[in-house]
Amino acid sequence: MVAPQQQPAPIDISVPLRAGLVAWQDGSVRVEQTLAIAAGDPVNLTEIAFPVHTGTHVDAPRHFVDGAAALDELGLDPFNGPADVVDATAAELRIGAALVETAVPAGAERVLFKTRSAALWDEPRFSPEHVCLDATGAAALARLGVRLAGIDYLSIGDEEAHRTLFRAGIPALEGLDLRGIAPGRYRLACLPLSIPGADGAPARAVLYPFT
Repeated sequence: MVAPQQQPAPIDISVPLRAGLVAWQDGSVRVEQTLAIAAGDPVNLTEIAFPVHTGTHVDAPRHFVDGAAALDELGLDPFNGPADVVDATAAELRIGAALVETAVPAGAERVLFKTRSAALWDEPRFSPEHVCLDATGAAALARLGVRLAGIDYLSIGDEEAHRTLFRAGIPALEGLDLRGIAPGRYRLACLPLSIPGADGAPARAVLYPFT
Protein backbone atom coordinates (compact mmCIF):
# COMPACT_ATOMS: atom_id res chain seq x y z
CA MET A 1 0.00 0.00 0.00
CA VAL A 2 1.37 3.40 -1.01
CA ALA A 3 1.59 5.89 1.86
CA PRO A 4 -0.24 9.16 1.21
CA GLN A 5 2.04 11.98 0.14
CA GLN A 6 2.57 14.48 2.93
CA GLN A 7 1.52 18.01 2.09
CA PRO A 8 4.16 20.73 2.57
CA ALA A 9 3.63 22.87 5.65
CA PRO A 10 1.97 26.24 5.04
CA ILE A 11 4.03 29.38 5.54
CA ASP A 12 2.07 32.18 7.19
CA ILE A 13 2.69 35.51 5.44
CA SER A 14 0.10 37.43 7.46
CA VAL A 15 0.89 40.24 9.90
CA PRO A 16 -0.58 39.48 13.36
CA LEU A 17 -3.30 41.93 14.40
CA ARG A 18 -2.28 43.48 17.70
CA ALA A 19 -2.61 46.71 19.59
CA GLY A 20 0.02 49.16 18.39
CA LEU A 21 0.36 47.57 14.94
CA VAL A 22 1.53 50.16 12.42
CA ALA A 23 -1.50 51.13 10.34
CA TRP A 24 -2.22 53.17 7.22
CA GLN A 25 -1.81 56.88 7.97
CA ASP A 26 -1.39 55.93 11.65
CA GLY A 27 -4.93 54.61 12.01
CA SER A 28 -5.63 53.03 15.37
CA VAL A 29 -5.84 49.34 16.19
CA ARG A 30 -7.66 48.43 19.41
CA VAL A 31 -7.41 44.93 20.84
CA GLU A 32 -8.94 44.79 24.30
CA GLN A 33 -10.00 42.01 26.65
CA THR A 34 -13.36 43.18 27.97
CA LEU A 35 -14.27 40.08 30.02
CA ALA A 36 -11.92 37.86 32.03
CA ILE A 37 -12.58 34.69 33.99
CA ALA A 38 -9.85 35.75 36.42
CA ALA A 39 -11.91 38.87 37.20
CA GLY A 40 -15.04 36.85 37.91
CA ASP A 41 -16.61 36.94 34.46
CA PRO A 42 -18.08 33.70 33.06
CA VAL A 43 -15.87 33.83 29.92
CA ASN A 44 -12.81 35.46 28.44
CA LEU A 45 -13.85 37.90 25.69
CA THR A 46 -11.73 40.08 23.41
CA GLU A 47 -12.98 42.99 21.31
CA ILE A 48 -11.15 44.46 18.33
CA ALA A 49 -11.66 47.70 16.38
CA PHE A 50 -9.71 48.88 13.34
CA PRO A 51 -10.23 50.01 9.71
CA VAL A 52 -10.62 47.12 7.25
CA HIS A 53 -7.41 48.24 5.50
CA THR A 54 -5.23 47.24 8.45
CA GLY A 55 -2.48 44.62 8.63
CA THR A 56 -2.80 41.91 5.99
CA HIS A 57 -5.88 42.83 3.99
CA VAL A 58 -7.55 42.81 0.60
CA ASP A 59 -8.50 45.89 -1.40
CA ALA A 60 -11.58 45.50 -3.58
CA PRO A 61 -11.92 47.75 -6.68
CA ARG A 62 -14.63 49.76 -4.89
CA HIS A 63 -11.89 51.14 -2.60
CA PHE A 64 -10.79 53.61 -5.29
CA VAL A 65 -13.39 53.29 -8.08
CA ASP A 66 -16.92 54.28 -7.09
CA GLY A 67 -19.45 51.76 -8.33
CA ALA A 68 -16.81 49.09 -8.99
CA ALA A 69 -16.91 45.58 -7.53
CA ALA A 70 -17.20 45.20 -3.78
CA LEU A 71 -15.38 42.49 -1.87
CA ASP A 72 -18.23 39.97 -1.96
CA GLU A 73 -18.53 40.33 -5.74
CA LEU A 74 -14.96 39.12 -6.33
CA GLY A 75 -15.31 35.56 -5.11
CA LEU A 76 -12.36 33.66 -3.65
CA ASP A 77 -10.67 32.46 -6.84
CA PRO A 78 -8.42 35.52 -7.34
CA PHE A 79 -6.90 34.95 -3.89
CA ASN A 80 -6.21 31.23 -4.15
CA GLY A 81 -3.91 29.41 -6.55
CA PRO A 82 -0.40 29.63 -8.02
CA ALA A 83 1.45 32.79 -6.99
CA ASP A 84 4.88 34.18 -7.76
CA VAL A 85 6.90 36.00 -5.12
CA VAL A 86 8.87 38.53 -7.15
CA ASP A 87 12.10 40.13 -5.98
CA ALA A 88 11.59 43.91 -6.13
CA THR A 89 14.19 44.77 -3.48
CA ALA A 90 16.16 46.78 -6.04
CA ALA A 91 13.31 49.29 -6.40
CA GLU A 92 14.09 52.43 -4.43
CA LEU A 93 10.57 53.86 -4.19
CA ARG A 94 8.36 52.95 -7.17
CA ILE A 95 7.94 49.73 -9.11
CA GLY A 96 7.50 50.72 -12.73
CA ALA A 97 6.82 48.91 -15.99
CA ALA A 98 10.49 48.10 -16.64
CA LEU A 99 10.86 46.13 -13.40
CA VAL A 100 7.49 44.41 -13.83
CA GLU A 101 8.24 43.34 -17.39
CA THR A 102 11.69 42.07 -16.39
CA ALA A 103 10.94 40.38 -13.07
CA VAL A 104 7.42 38.95 -13.39
CA PRO A 105 7.50 35.43 -14.90
CA ALA A 106 5.53 34.74 -18.06
CA GLY A 107 2.09 33.40 -17.29
CA ALA A 108 2.06 34.63 -13.69
CA GLU A 109 -1.49 34.89 -12.32
CA ARG A 110 -0.83 36.20 -8.81
CA VAL A 111 2.18 38.41 -8.15
CA LEU A 112 3.47 39.22 -4.66
CA PHE A 113 6.21 41.84 -4.57
CA LYS A 114 9.00 41.38 -2.03
CA THR A 115 10.50 44.82 -1.39
CA ARG A 116 12.90 46.60 0.94
CA SER A 117 9.86 48.02 2.77
CA ALA A 118 9.62 44.83 4.84
CA ALA A 119 11.83 46.47 7.48
CA LEU A 120 9.13 49.10 8.04
CA TRP A 121 7.00 46.60 9.97
CA ASP A 122 9.44 47.12 12.84
CA GLU A 123 8.79 50.88 12.89
CA PRO A 124 6.19 52.25 15.33
CA ARG A 125 4.57 54.66 12.85
CA PHE A 126 3.38 54.50 9.26
CA SER A 127 6.06 55.45 6.72
CA PRO A 128 5.00 57.14 3.48
CA GLU A 129 8.44 56.29 2.08
CA HIS A 130 7.53 52.73 1.14
CA VAL A 131 8.08 50.90 -2.12
CA CYS A 132 4.97 50.42 -4.25
CA LEU A 133 3.71 50.36 -7.83
CA ASP A 134 3.35 53.42 -9.98
CA ALA A 135 0.74 53.64 -12.75
CA THR A 136 3.12 52.23 -15.38
CA GLY A 137 3.85 49.18 -13.21
CA ALA A 138 0.15 48.61 -12.61
CA ALA A 139 -0.59 48.92 -16.33
CA ALA A 140 2.16 46.40 -17.07
CA LEU A 141 0.56 43.89 -14.68
CA ALA A 142 -2.77 44.41 -16.45
CA ARG A 143 -1.14 43.77 -19.85
CA LEU A 144 0.38 40.55 -18.49
CA GLY A 145 -3.06 39.30 -17.46
CA VAL A 146 -2.28 39.16 -13.74
CA ARG A 147 -5.31 38.38 -11.56
CA LEU A 148 -3.98 39.57 -8.17
CA ALA A 149 -1.24 41.97 -7.09
CA GLY A 150 0.26 41.84 -3.60
CA ILE A 151 2.97 43.64 -1.67
CA ASP A 152 4.75 43.49 1.69
CA TYR A 153 3.66 46.82 3.15
CA LEU A 154 0.42 48.73 3.53
CA SER A 155 -0.21 49.96 0.00
CA ILE A 156 0.13 48.31 -3.42
CA GLY A 157 0.69 51.66 -5.12
CA ASP A 158 -0.08 55.33 -5.42
CA GLU A 159 -3.62 56.48 -6.20
CA GLU A 160 -3.29 56.15 -9.97
CA ALA A 161 -1.72 52.70 -9.63
CA HIS A 162 -4.68 51.57 -7.52
CA ARG A 163 -7.17 52.89 -10.07
CA THR A 164 -5.24 51.29 -12.95
CA LEU A 165 -5.31 47.89 -11.25
CA PHE A 166 -8.94 48.15 -10.20
CA ARG A 167 -10.18 49.29 -13.61
CA ALA A 168 -8.52 46.16 -14.97
CA GLY A 169 -10.35 44.07 -12.38
CA ILE A 170 -7.20 43.24 -10.39
CA PRO A 171 -7.70 43.27 -6.59
CA ALA A 172 -4.80 43.97 -4.24
CA LEU A 173 -3.44 41.95 -1.34
CA GLU A 174 -1.59 44.34 0.96
CA GLY A 175 0.26 44.16 4.24
CA LEU A 176 2.06 40.86 3.66
CA ASP A 177 5.09 39.72 5.63
CA LEU A 178 7.51 38.26 3.07
CA ARG A 179 10.69 38.71 5.10
CA GLY A 180 11.33 34.98 5.35
CA ILE A 181 10.14 34.09 1.86
CA ALA A 182 12.50 33.36 -1.04
CA PRO A 183 11.39 34.59 -4.47
CA GLY A 184 9.80 31.87 -6.55
CA ARG A 185 6.53 30.10 -7.27
CA TYR A 186 4.19 28.99 -4.50
CA ARG A 187 0.55 28.17 -3.99
CA LEU A 188 -1.33 31.00 -2.26
CA ALA A 189 -4.28 30.44 0.07
CA CYS A 190 -5.92 33.67 1.19
CA LEU A 191 -9.32 34.08 2.82
CA PRO A 192 -10.56 37.64 3.33
CA LEU A 193 -13.33 38.09 5.87
CA SER A 194 -16.80 38.00 4.33
CA ILE A 195 -18.12 41.57 4.58
CA PRO A 196 -20.88 42.21 2.00
CA GLY A 197 -20.52 45.50 0.14
CA ALA A 198 -17.14 46.29 1.67
CA ASP A 199 -14.25 48.03 -0.09
CA GLY A 200 -11.78 45.70 1.65
CA ALA A 201 -11.30 43.22 4.46
CA PRO A 202 -8.64 41.75 6.74
CA ALA A 203 -7.29 38.41 5.51
CA ARG A 204 -5.18 35.43 6.52
CA ALA A 205 -2.70 34.49 3.82
CA VAL A 206 -0.39 31.50 3.62
CA LEU A 207 1.95 30.09 0.98
CA TYR A 208 2.55 26.43 0.17
CA PRO A 209 5.84 25.49 -1.52
CA PHE A 210 5.52 23.54 -4.75
CA THR A 211 6.95 20.04 -4.46
